[in-house]
Amino acid sequence: MEYTLENLEVYQLSETFSDEIWNIVNTWDHFKKDAIGKQIVRAADSISANIAEGYGRFFYKESKQFYFYARGSIQETKSWLSKCKRRKIIEEPLANSLLESVDTLLLKLNSYIKFVANSPKHNIKSKVKPN
Repeated sequence: MEYTLENLEVYQLSETFSDEIWNIVNTWDHFKKDAIGKQIVRAADSISANIAEGYGRFFYKESKQFYFYARGSIQETKSWLSKCKRRKIIEEPLANSLLESVDTLLLKLNSYIKFVANSPKHNIKSKVKPN
């Protein structure tokens, strides 16, 4: 298997998830779209966007920062979903399913961050010659 962003499971899941959020919000009336819809779509889209940005960085420290931004976007999306559930904008069974998806994304992203941190490429000690 080729190691590309498109083959990265957490990226694929985040793309599918954000499309699902988009399709749900697209059915809402103007007030709901304007008040909450724009925010939840941006937060959900930001998950995969930050994973992609981190994946494209050369140094792990820099990549990790974008993965942490993605984690923040996951938490923001979760907050918006909880509001939608409480305000009965999204029916409870669907909201619960989406919240489960968000939790899965968080677990997968945390696992990926740990995997990258432990990979040999990022644990090579610098070869600095002593003076």
